Amino acid sequence: MAVLTDRPAPVARRGDRGTRARVNRVLGYAVLIFFGLVFLYPFVIQLGNSLKTEPDAAANPLSPFPDSLTLAGFERIFSGTNFPLWLGNSLLVTVLVTLGRVFFDSLAGYALARLRFRGRAGLFAAVIAVMAVPGVVLLIPKFLVLKQIGLYDSYAGLIVPLLADAAGVFIMKQFFESIPVSVEEAARIDGAGVFRTFWSVVLPMARPALITLTILSFQGSWNEFPHSLVSVQDPDLFTLPRGLADLVSGSLGKGTQYPLKLGAALLATIPVAVLFVIFQRYFVRGANEGADKG
Repeated sequence: MAVLTDRPAPVARRGDRGTRARVNRVLGYAVLIFFGLVFLYPFVIQLGNSLKTEPDAAANPLSPFPDSLTLAGFERIFSGTNFPLWLGNSLLVTVLVTLGRVFFDSLAGYALARLRFRGRAGLFAAVIAVMAVPGVVLLIPKFLVLKQIGLYDSYAGLIVPLLADAAGVFIMKQFFESIPVSVEEAARIDGAGVFRTFWSVVLPMARPALITLTILSFQGSWNEFPHSLVSVQDPDLFTLPRGLADLVSGSLGKGTQYPLKLGAALLATIPVAVLFVIFQRYFVRGANEGADKG
């Protein structure tokens, strides 16, 4: 009889485990929502202050709610600053740099993944070593090289040094190594050369990695500030980060001018945010595949 009375106990334990799992799931979502709100709060403040009057923003900079909505800050951005010029420069530099990185990083990654040549291992080790070097260490050498070869203070100086990067080469190499060699062998049997095999067969299969590289390249070049700081000094060549830094430093006179500065920063953030939202699922898929294959 004692055995019969003890039988319901496992059922109760299973019910307790189910309840604990639900509680843990709710707590997990609550923690994620909390940190999500903490992460979004600065953007809400940015948006709120860009719609305030200047006295309201100066008096209540941490309040996301304006006393009265106004677009005066945005109007002054386009009429009282060189924001349209900075925007055009950033678009030009970002598009060319993104295209260049996708092309050259893919070529270099494919060469390191598939071609067998002397010094291949050492070259890949050098790529890894470059990734470990802080970018600030290279600022003075960049300035000296650009001055020496005559690219300083020009669009070429803004674009050419950024056309390839070590991180992109590493991402593409890791992805190309996951593609079966048999696919390329079939293309070579049909008479395709190395570049034709790369361009027509292998590259279309690397779509997730290409999208990941495109997003990272666009974001990196759009937000690039240190390089523009050492490559140009002509205000007509300023990109958005350089122009925004000029605004923050007080180039328009005295006062906090929070609506103007935060409105300009908000407009500069929109393109990258839109790009990431559109291609988010491809970005996550490419990152996960790269991690599995690495």
